[in-house]
Amino acid sequence: MRAAGGNRIFPGRGGTAVARSASTAQTLRLPLLGLLSLALAGCATPRGVGLPELPDWEARRDTLAGISEWEFRGRIGVSAGEEGFNGKLRWWQHDDIFLASVSGPLGVGTVRIEGDERQVSMTDEDGKVTEMHDAEAELYRKYGWTIPVASLRYWALGIPDPSSPAETEFGAEGRLRMLEQRDWVVRIDEYREGGGQPMPRRVSATNRDTRVRLVIDNWTFY
Repeated sequence: MRAAGGNRIFPGRGGTAVARSASTAQTLRLPLLGLLSLALAGCATPRGVGLPELPDWEARRDTLAGISEWEFRGRIGVSAGEEGFNGKLRWWQHDDIFLASVSGPLGVGTVRIEGDERQVSMTDEDGKVTEMHDAEAELYRKYGWTIPVASLRYWALGIPDPSSPAETEFGAEGRLRMLEQRDWVVRIDEYREGGGQPMPRRVSATNRDTRVRLVIDNWTFY
């Protein structure tokens, strides 16, 4: 969200909107990514908190979309014809900044993908950093497969990406079962407890070229 003068609006404590200039947000981004890197390395991760009750779809969508910090751990599989990989995945989200650690892809060590809605960078096992301004297209050109990094944070939570229209389908419990958005079809085949509430366990996202599969073993909310 943007305010007059080019400032961006960030949620403060208690949901109060706080204005920050774009330059201030960029200044804060680098140390924040450093903290997230330490967390993913296993250093002093804070304890999680429980989610409030989510009695219906509107409460579920609005509550999960409004949580500023969370993570999940699990596994990811990506396939596109004869190309693809399987690996362990840890995803950490703080406001609009994410940091994902993927271990085992392409027969190599850990790859780190981090960024926000403006820019994404990938660091390979040798420490080489690749900056991407259109991550989905550039991943596909480089590897023959892609990951919907812009929307995956929402789809993993079991809600649509609020930045674009979506067609949704719900299960008997009123939780999201399928959505079509941004030329992707997303299916949630299983929910399991996370933060004291049912959260997606098995998620798949498919477009005409690539299928991405998530198995989420553990959710933590802060």
